[in-house]
Amino acid sequence: MKVTQVPEVAGVYLFEPTPHVDERGFFSRTFDAEVARSVGIDPDGFAQDSLSRSRKGVLRGMHLRSGGGESKLVRCSAGEVFDVVVDLRPDSPTYLQQAHFTLSGDTQASVYIPAGCGHGFQALTEPADIAYRIDRPHDPSEDVVIAYDDADLAIPWPLPVTLMSARDQRAVSLADHIRPGVPTAH
Repeated sequence: MKVTQVPEVAGVYLFEPTPHVDERGFFSRTFDAEVARSVGIDPDGFAQDSLSRSRKGVLRGMHLRSGGGESKLVRCSAGEVFDVVVDLRPDSPTYLQQAHFTLSGDTQASVYIPAGCGHGFQALTEPADIAYRIDRPHDPSEDVVIAYDDADLAIPWPLPVTLMSARDQRAVSLADHIRPGVPTAH
């Protein structure tokens, strides 16, 4: 498994496994504790695994958590997604920068997203499954959603949005999220 630090956003890592392919299909190790430790990620620090399935064009994001934030490892287990990470940590050297990835069930690559970064994705296939490994149990009262189409972010979503949750439709602007007096994830 190859691990690469993503230069656009501090603390983001791309994990690329080496699938073993034959006439039956493939076998791939999607997580390796030693590889995670090699870049300073505590593999025992994850508390919950989740899975989402999306139809083509569905957009989920941009999500993050307030309070202590949430670190996560995301992987497209089936299908393909356009994945986006935005650094929303005011003290970070890459504050407000973003990184884009095409994650695919064919490659099984994973992206590690540190606490305080916004995350979202758009399904490019039908269906597209995303597996999440997060470092603490989900608390809906800490959910923060930044508008996917915020002009200050100008994320280049590849498809027209076909569907999104009511919560994502009510998302705040980036300016409203970062203005003084509004709590941000740390």
